[in-house]
Amino acid sequence: WYQRRVRKQWYQRRVRDTNYFINTNLRMTAATISYNGAGITSAAGVISLLSEPQIELKIFALNKLNLIVHEFWAEISDVVDKIEILYEDESFEERELSALVASKVYYHLGAYDEALHYALGAASLLNFDQSSEYIDTVVARAIDQYIKQRIQLCDDALDITIDTRLELIVEKMFQRCFDDGRYKQAVGIALETRRYDMLESSIMKSDDIPSMLSYALGIAMTLLQKRTVRNTVLQVLVRLYTNLSQPDYTNMCQCYIYLNEPQTVCNILNKLISSSEAELLMVFQICFDVYESATQHFIDDVMEGLGIKQKPAEVEAPATEMEVDSTTEGVKPSEEPIKTVAEDSAIDKKKAKVGSILSGEVPIALKSQFLIRKNTSDMLVLKNCKDASRNAVCHTATVIANSYMHAGTTCDTFLRDNLDWLAKATNWAKFTATASIGVIHHGHETNALKLMASYLPKDPAGGSPYQEGGALYALGMIHANHGAAIIPYLTEQLQSATNETVKHGGCLGLGLAAMTSKNSEIYEQLKNNLYQDDAIIGEAAGLGMGLVMMGSLDEDALSDMMQYAHETQHEKILRGLSLGIALVCYGQLEAADPTITELADDKDPVLRMCGMYSVGMAYAGTGNNKAIRKLLHVAVSDVNDDVRRAAVISIGFLLFNSPEQCPNVVSLLSESYNSHVRYGAALALGISCAGNGNERGSEHLGTYD
Repeated sequence: WYQRRVRKQWYQRRVRDTNYFINTNLRMTAATISYNGAGITSAAGVISLLSEPQIELKIFALNKLNLIVHEFWAEISDVVDKIEILYEDESFEERELSALVASKVYYHLGAYDEALHYALGAASLLNFDQSSEYIDTVVARAIDQYIKQRIQLCDDALDITIDTRLELIVEKMFQRCFDDGRYKQAVGIALETRRYDMLESSIMKSDDIPSMLSYALGIAMTLLQKRTVRNTVLQVLVRLYTNLSQPDYTNMCQCYIYLNEPQTVCNILNKLISSSEAELLMVFQICFDVYESATQHFIDDVMEGLGIKQKPAEVEAPATEMEVDSTTEGVKPSEEPIKTVAEDSAIDKKKAKVGSILSGEVPIALKSQFLIRKNTSDMLVLKNCKDASRNAVCHTATVIANSYMHAGTTCDTFLRDNLDWLAKATNWAKFTATASIGVIHHGHETNALKLMASYLPKDPAGGSPYQEGGALYALGMIHANHGAAIIPYLTEQLQSATNETVKHGGCLGLGLAAMTSKNSEIYEQLKNNLYQDDAIIGEAAGLGMGLVMMGSLDEDALSDMMQYAHETQHEKILRGLSLGIALVCYGQLEAADPTITELADDKDPVLRMCGMYSVGMAYAGTGNNKAIRKLLHVAVSDVNDDVRRAAVISIGFLLFNSPEQCPNVVSLLSESYNSHVRYGAALALGISCAGNGNERGSEHLGTYD
């Protein structure tokens, strides 16, 4: 009996196990057939295996689901919670596989953050060599997340820990770029992620290192909008330039100009000057780049480091009459050879030539000759504007347009042919007309005093103060950003002047001549004129102070100007200071943000207007999206029309390096009901599209007729 009972139990177990395996194999076969068959209709058979207690069945189901998830993600999404449970179970041996399936399901559901979360859990299973929308999307989200965390860590100095799985994905992308030879893409990712080590690797592993260095330098100077990041990248590039078998001193010096390291530029120039004659052309090219890109203060430091004394030119006394050749269009630049120091030493002769370039003598002469030869302005446009002028505003606008059309060309034919028409100008219109001569003869420094002789102050009981003040202003524009020769004369005239209009022109001329020089003596002299609390003098003095300290973000200067702006009762002075403060912020990017925020939140509308101009100056030419959003917000929300107008005008300064974008940005503003906003939109288009003949910009301006 006992044996029969044992045999019966054994038989029952055998039948039960056999049935189980038969049913299991049938389900697995059905699932396989449903996937491999031509007429796939449902993933229910595979999904049902996830409910089985056996681990092998769940693993089998996940493998099959991974293959069909892109077709049947809608069905699988109903059981995605079961897949998540498998991923969260640390004892489950295929956690990464379950994470991969869940990631693909969430990708199709449009939940990209969840898709990235589970993709990071399956990083080892992701095939980055595979080209698919899923892989591209996950990698893009991973890089974006990594960039965000790196910016918080490097730029914002936040104490955060970056997910190592994100780093693994980014590292794989770098390696993929290297394997495919896409070094420019690697440079772009390295700059975005602040991975300066990978930036260096991307450049050094390329086949053409000098070309990659130039590409990285161009990207750093045009696309990087954070000053600290740009400086760090430039330091990396300088180190790579230095390690080349033949160092690229030209681009190295460009980097040092933006890093504001004049002493290093001096060392490079001294080294090249002392070497062979073959390096002399490179020395000249570097000097031209320094003159073109650097500030007066930087150039003065370089010349001082080279031991080149910048002697102010002897200023001749103004003649009683204007000595102009009536057979020519204006006074042409002097073509006399530049005098060099009579030194026997070859090095001293080289330094003399270097000094002639850094001092501006050679560049200005070449530029003037080029402008005179290439002058193709259409005089008929000016004639039509003159004939259409029916009031003082249009008269002044035509005079200014003439000066812009012939800037630096010395062509004053229009003024000579219309002396009677010009004589109609009175008071400040006469001031502007006289000052416009300085724009036309910009850079013509040799005969500047002879040119302006009939307009300059001669004695206390002289001619029109508006004419004399305009003449001093014109001298400043002729010597703008290169005023060592004329500064003593302008300083003397400013000190001896008694009329407020003459002092107004003197302050403007002195500020232009000393632009970016950071000259403390000139700054103090202008500040003393500001403290006289005269509206006309103070307006020009505030602007002149900004010109002298332009681009320095000097804390003392900003403190002086902002403090007096809050104290003064003269709106003219306040407006002059507002422009001066904006100029001090020029090119400072995010370093000027605290000043901008303080000004933008001020209750005084003129200072809020100053804040808008400061945004335009600080981010000039960068097209910074954050700055544009701020300006657009103020342009439609501020209660003061002047502030709104200034915000729209500043958009033109931000976009002058990408003029094709400006018409799109201001298109709606140009149709505003507010005339001040439309005025600002027109000026923004003019500023951003100046000199490039942009068709869309012209079309928008044509709607103002």
